[in-house]
Amino acid sequence: MIKPVFAGLGVLWLAATLVFFALRLLPGDAISAQISEGGLSAAQIAERRAALGLDRPVLMQYGRWLAGLLSGDLGVSLLDSRPVTEIVGQQLAPTLALAVSALLTAIILGSGLGIAAGLGMESARLVLTLALSAPIYWTGTLAIWLFAVVLDWLPTSGGSGTGSLVLPSLVLGLHTAGSIGRVIAANVNATLDADFILTARMKGLTERSIMGRHVLRVSLLPAVNVVALQAGFLLSGVVITETLFLRPGVGRVLLDAVLRQDYPVVQGIALWIALVYLAVNTAADVIVRQLDPRVAA
Repeated sequence: MIKPVFAGLGVLWLAATLVFFALRLLPGDAISAQISEGGLSAAQIAERRAALGLDRPVLMQYGRWLAGLLSGDLGVSLLDSRPVTEIVGQQLAPTLALAVSALLTAIILGSGLGIAAGLGMESARLVLTLALSAPIYWTGTLAIWLFAVVLDWLPTSGGSGTGSLVLPSLVLGLHTAGSIGRVIAANVNATLDADFILTARMKGLTERSIMGRHVLRVSLLPAVNVVALQAGFLLSGVVITETLFLRPGVGRVLLDAVLRQDYPVVQGIALWIALVYLAVNTAADVIVRQLDPRVAA
């Protein structure tokens, strides 16, 4: 139990370090950019950079940032001096609502389409192929045009109310369902040809019983790890989806911080994403160990 904890902390440290130094390779920052915008004079810029420690060597900035992380301090925004924890906390609820609803949609769609495709349904295979190959911004634009403009069933944007969550959840969930469904389809197809399925048929079990007790039980287990791996795509897809549907959330804050070179905000959100991804994968490993005795052994 101790070893996975240290491994997880190592992953978080590596992710935080890579983001920190990658951002420093870019020219300028949010404060120096204000000179060209006419917001602050050069003297004011230098004063603010000194106050935030940005005039110090990079390694010294890195050590100071790591020390802050150990105490739960993610720093402050370069633009408005607000704590990064406050900025992320205010936008966390709508992002989690979108991510959870999209993941549930992906599991339902992926499982249904994967089983159907594994049983030979060509239309299900076509949908899975489209989900895997079509860009998310193209699917989202098409969904907005059809369900919001033509049919007028759902709102095109916004983050208030359940109705505004349906369309982005379906778009993001469909793309995540592609990988889940593909793995389930391959496992269903392979399991149907296994020797124990032939034995079950020879014993006189009905096809419905064989599917429920044997085929699905074996085929759905590998999908647990796939769902966890898709959490990374889901979190990256949230950025595009929130921007496309004009929803509030961490994704839009991250995009705005990248464009405006607000380093502390980007670092804080990247660390939060790495933490969520690590937690989801750890939970998936625990579930697989509980469901599959071979893994636990």
